[in-house]
Amino acid sequence: MEIKKLVDLNSLRTAPLLSKSQVTKLLEELETNIFNADWITVGIMAPCDTKAIETLQSFSKKYSSIKFGNLESLHADGSVFLKGNQKTGNVYIRSENGLGEGILITCQYDEDAEESNTFGPLPLDFFS
Repeated sequence: MEIKKLVDLNSLRTAPLLSKSQVTKLLEELETNIFNADWITVGIMAPCDTKAIETLQSFSKKYSSIKFGNLESLHADGSVFLKGNQKTGNVYIRSENGLGEGILITCQYDEDAEESNTFGPLPLDFFS
């Protein structure tokens, strides 16, 4: 399957390998959505807690206005799901087997009229 737009990722269970040109095109589309959202949540499916935390840190480095707290206190064994909430700054992590790998970005809105949209899974190194 050819990945040309963010919507092409919706049916995937795990993030695909992407070329540099695909990353550039998807990032442009994603940033339009991120910058138009009131706030976002970031979900990370990773093989271990350190990889999930590194991935969230690479996201925060790219978008310095989006901060998450207490990353040093996070720990979970085995495959994990990490969720960071921009609005509260809270980050949670839990062990969870059977997940794929990748980043899920959900654009949220304060007005009920706007429906939230989730994009991904994106590769764990997408924001590096």
